[in-house]
Amino acid sequence: MKNTLFIMLLLGFLPIKAQNFKPYQFYDKKGKEIKTERLVKELADYDVVFFGENHNNSINHWLQLKITEALFEKKNGQLILGAEMFERDNQSQLNNYLSGKFDAKTLKDSARLWNNYATDYKPLVDFAKDKKLQFIATNVPRKYASQTSKEGLESLNKLSTEEKKFIAQLPIKVSLQTPGYPEMKTMMGDHADEMKVMNFISAQATKDATMAESIIENFQAGKTFIHYNGNFHSKEFGGIYWYIKQKNPNLKMAVISVFESEDSELKIPQKDYVPTDFNLIIPEDMTKTY
Repeated sequence: MKNTLFIMLLLGFLPIKAQNFKPYQFYDKKGKEIKTERLVKELADYDVVFFGENHNNSINHWLQLKITEALFEKKNGQLILGAEMFERDNQSQLNNYLSGKFDAKTLKDSARLWNNYATDYKPLVDFAKDKKLQFIATNVPRKYASQTSKEGLESLNKLSTEEKKFIAQLPIKVSLQTPGYPEMKTMMGDHADEMKVMNFISAQATKDATMAESIIENFQAGKTFIHYNGNFHSKEFGGIYWYIKQKNPNLKMAVISVFESEDSELKIPQKDYVPTDFNLIIPEDMTKTY
């Protein structure tokens, strides 16, 4: 009997049930599955699109590139790219690379690139270079965020006029009504020093407000500005999104948030799921880039 079953399997007479592996699934804010073709069509109607990411997730980065390529076609090239991963004071170096004045090594030597730049962000920068698109370095230089975390927002007032150009206009409003910020306060614990807690949140606000200002200043009517940032910077319509709403509520903005799931069918997670406009579900065990 065993030999008979083996022969039947070998000849393909018995069906073998295979596991269905899904690398990702998009959902709209109502919890309905949405195909990438439909997603791109809808994104084309927005002024600003925030594409949230888990920094070390390979499928997340691949989708950023593929959605950007498709959106470029849909919008007939009317795109502007920007990212948290590049700081304002490195804009000239980035521009020199985009224009061909710098090669890849010169950019690496002259700008503060993230450790995973080559695998995760260079494809996006090279796409912008190939298509002659703007790529905006939106973030505050990290030394000023670090300064804020240690010394508070008021310490930024001591900077020179030249240094302040790389930070959102002061004073920066910090509010615990901003989605995500109460979560940061909770993370610090009930017994944490109140000033340290607010400095920590203020450092995040300095990043968010600066990225928001960078987007507003570089947005052009008729184009879609697609911004790549860590999920926390736009989750639940907080962070950068919230700061733009304070300054320019008329901009039509969409948020793509990312969630990990243990479910092989990538159904909507039951825990810690707060949807935004579009929601990317990826396997929890997806390959990490670091």
